[in-house]
Amino acid sequence: MNHTKLGGVVERARSILIVDDDVHLCQLYRTALGLAGYTVRVAGDGLQALREIDADPPDAVVLDLSLPYVDGFAVRQELAAHAHTRHIPVVVVTGSVDDLSHLDVPCVLRKPVDPDSVLDAVRRCLASGGTGLV
Repeated sequence: MNHTKLGGVVERARSILIVDDDVHLCQLYRTALGLAGYTVRVAGDGLQALREIDADPPDAVVLDLSLPYVDGFAVRQELAAHAHTRHIPVVVVTGSVDDLSHLDVPCVLRKPVDPDSVLDAVRRCLASGGTGLV
């Protein structure tokens, strides 16, 4: 587990769950977030994401909407449905051109998106306390 020392206090590194079935993109995002000091986990489908979140809720989720088994919309709904996860900020990264304002997430990025943009979105969500999915 990564820890950072801030003013003499050791803090737990913030954890990010990347949920995308594109292995290459996951690796790019994981590298950018890891180099920035985040603890990063990856789920390649929605079912795995729900299991990861249930076992150890992350501080933020980077979520693709088009996923095998359980899509990103259902993952987002599950997060919103539970008091212990609804506060988790979600950054949606999608290739969809549809209007996604109904998702009620702090940030939507359209693919293709570079890893630095994902990192910036995660930082903004966490710094502002993220509105989660309320």
